Amino acid sequence: MTNRERFQAVLNFETPDDRLPAMEWASWWWDKTVVQWQSEGLPKELGFHDLAPYLGLDQHMQFWFPHRAYNCPQPKFNGGPICEDEDGYEALLPYLYPEKEAEASLDSMRNLKEAHDRGDFPIWFSLDGGFWFPRTLLGIENHLYSFYDEPELYHRILDDLAEYQLGILEKMYSILTPEFMTFGEDMSYNNGPMISEDSFDEYLLPYYQKVIPFIKEHGTKVIVDSDGDITKMIPWLKRAGIEGVLPLERQAGVDVAALREAHPDFLFIGAFDKMTMRRSTEAMREEFERLLPVMKTGGFIPSVDHQTPPDCPLARYHEYVAMLKEYAEKAVK
Repeated sequence: MTNRERFQAVLNFETPDDRLPAMEWASWWWDKTVVQWQSEGLPKELGFHDLAPYLGLDQHMQFWFPHRAYNCPQPKFNGGPICEDEDGYEALLPYLYPEKEAEASLDSMRNLKEAHDRGDFPIWFSLDGGFWFPRTLLGIENHLYSFYDEPELYHRILDDLAEYQLGILEKMYSILTPEFMTFGEDMSYNNGPMISEDSFDEYLLPYYQKVIPFIKEHGTKVIVDSDGDITKMIPWLKRAGIEGVLPLERQAGVDVAALREAHPDFLFIGAFDKMTMRRSTEAMREEFERLLPVMKTGGFIPSVDHQTPPDCPLARYHEYVAMLKEYAEKAVK
């Protein structure tokens, strides 16, 4: 099977002929990891998209459409605001929803269309979601207050966001159809959601209901990208039409086996405890044994539950990839 066919099969809860995909879903490799591996022999001349095939992984391509222009004002401190109220949002609008920057991503998709259609790799795209994007404008603290202090502004931002995204997607689908997409959200932490179900229903649900049907009618699977423990939110997400989650962080207490039992029709990507990678080969094998029963249920692509950390030696990562392929074959036998 081609990389793309193998990936499509798993997303449709079908069994690939040979093995599950072997991928690192977080294709933006951690720079500290790359630097460390270069000190251990990784060729420095490798480009960004050369890493996966060099390391023996299946290639895939991700596009994250821009939502702010490159010259947009930046926060004064990490997680700080760039606007705080309706007037601030008005002043910021010339820098938001940049169609010119989005065209650059669409041009890249055009260049990859032939290889994608040939099956060389699956493509996925990412959008700033209804929780994530307002946070980038209002700042971390103000964003959490804004559900109560600035409800009209929050609704306005999400209306504008949906309109912009639907315009981009209409152009994208005239070029090609990605296998799946993610809404970047990061709306959970170790103890669960950062937002109540009532606030989710009032703010995020209407936004999702504007954008998701258009995506699904074109055949792209819809997944939410959220760190932390997403367990409690999955029923909320399903009501919005979302079909899966990643990365299922083990350190946050996520149990993919329990999730599969509770949600047999939901897609999962990730779940491999990255903390085992620095311990030992045996620890990694135990982790694959933990995941294997879920891998056999379909609709699950095992991958590191976030970016591979720099304390994983390059030699051990090679062992990880070999083991990933071994268990990817066991899962379909």
